[in-house]
Amino acid sequence: MIKTENLLKRVPIADGELEILKGIDLEIKGSETVAIVGASGSGKSTLLGLLAGLDEASAGKVWVDGVELGGLDEDARARLRADKVGFVFQSFQLLPSLTALENVMLPLELRGEADAEPLAANFLRRVGLADRVTHYPRQLSGGEQQRVAIARAFAAQPMILFADEPTGNLDTETGAHIADLLFEINREQGTTLVLVTHEQRLAARCDRRLRLHGGELVGSD
Repeated sequence: MIKTENLLKRVPIADGELEILKGIDLEIKGSETVAIVGASGSGKSTLLGLLAGLDEASAGKVWVDGVELGGLDEDARARLRADKVGFVFQSFQLLPSLTALENVMLPLELRGEADAEPLAANFLRRVGLADRVTHYPRQLSGGEQQRVAIARAFAAQPMILFADEPTGNLDTETGAHIADLLFEINREQGTTLVLVTHEQRLAARCDRRLRLHGGELVGSD
């Protein structure tokens, strides 16, 4: 489902280049749940962005469902993301001018889904927000906003779901509920789940953990 070969990421700095990722080789199978763990600055979010096609590698290759991302232009990468990928971010990434229902409908409408509204309403009901569909993000708690983000991600029925610190902005109890919801819907849909987290309890729920240190993959268990 996802594979990398000698993946590197460098960024320019005042006196040269900073190497954020150093020759990452990994493989993630379909329907597998994988946590990317490591200390702050180890390259976790950078790796997630490269796997999702949100960023371009300095060297090396990434394959998603058999497609090598380096061979695609930005428009083609955007189409691949729209067709196969969902996202849940720590900062929710909801559009403040849209209601909860409209936020979930938006990616469905962008890909031409004829039944966007009933699909979006069904997933908001599924995450316990049937009575919040007309609320704007500012009218929702952090946990409710993250549930909208989860509904938006799963409504498109992606093959792969990427989650970057999905409970990082939530209190412990709310975070635990969000994690339960994330894994429950993921099991139902059989999605490949790749998440970045610093929370050991969340990482332990995944099938496998990939450990990064200083931009290098130092372990998998």
